[in-house]
Amino acid sequence: IGWRINTDTQLLAIIPLNEVWVDANFKESQLSHMRLGQPVIVTSDLYGSRVQYHGKIVGFSAGTGSAFALLPAQNATGNWIKVVQRLPVRIGIDPNELAAYPLRIGLSMQVTVNTYDRSGQLMSSAGETTRNATQIYAAMSDEAEEETIQLINKTISKLESSEYAATRLHA
Repeated sequence: IGWRINTDTQLLAIIPLNEVWVDANFKESQLSHMRLGQPVIVTSDLYGSRVQYHGKIVGFSAGTGSAFALLPAQNATGNWIKVVQRLPVRIGIDPNELAAYPLRIGLSMQVTVNTYDRSGQLMSSAGETTRNATQIYAAMSDEAEEETIQLINKTISKLESSEYAATRLHA
C-alpha cells in the first residue's frame, strides 16, 4: 500500500488563498489595448454577479500553449491553419475582497478590463508571485547540526583514545 518516494518528490502544495490571482485568456487581437496596471472587474460563477472583485493587470504570459508545441496546427490537406490564439493575462485581486469572499483554485471567472487608460507598460512577464516559506524547521536544523558536531567530536576523541591505547599495547 502506498508509493515509494524520493527525497525530491513533492508530497503536497500549500496554496495561500489570500493571494490567489486570475489568469484570464484573451484573444491576441485584444491584447493591443491592454497595459499593466489597468483596472479589472472580475466576477465568479461561485457568487454570481452580486459579488464583484476589483483588480488590475499585473502581467502577461510569455506565450500561448501552442507556441510551445513541436508543430503548428494543420488540416488534412497539409495546409497550415491560422487560429486566433489566446494568451493568459495575470490579474491581481484586492486582498480585502478575497478575505470577504474567498475563492478557490480552478473556478470559472468573467473578466472585464477597462482599457481606457493606455499609459502603462504594454507587455511584461507573468508578474511576480509571492514566494512563501516557513522557518519552522530552522531551529530544528540548528539543533541537528549542533548534535552532529558533538557526535563527530565524541567519535574523534574515542578514535584518538583507542589509537593511543593500541599504540601503548604494541609499544
